[in-house]
Amino acid sequence: MKKETYLEKALAWAEKRATISLKALPDGYEDPKVFRSTKTDLKIQPDISFVTHGGSKHFSDIALKNEDDKTLVVRWKLLGFMAQMKRGKLHLLAPRGHRSFTEKLVARHNINAVIHSI
Repeated sequence: MKKETYLEKALAWAEKRATISLKALPDGYEDPKVFRSTKTDLKIQPDISFVTHGGSKHFSDIALKNEDDKTLVVRWKLLGFMAQMKRGKLHLLAPRGHRSFTEKLVARHNINAVIHSI
């Protein structure tokens, strides 16, 4: 399944939050910041990022089952670390049928994230 099918639900979830600014991948929104590794040239961009009234920066990613667990772990660990540095959180938005996979991966790799169902 593709993330694009769940972006509307994810945006509806994010817009319910008390946000100052909202950045997202779909058209009509400013793109979230891209993080790049200088060594591997790996580019990581959250699906949604937002700032709350307290100034905390939060990142959201749609969590879908994937056979390449390593890429997801690297992605989520980086986004979780960056959010933590900015006093925010990483929110993993798991659609129906993907939550258990997400919970197991987060627990196994000690990823600092909050999992929400969308």
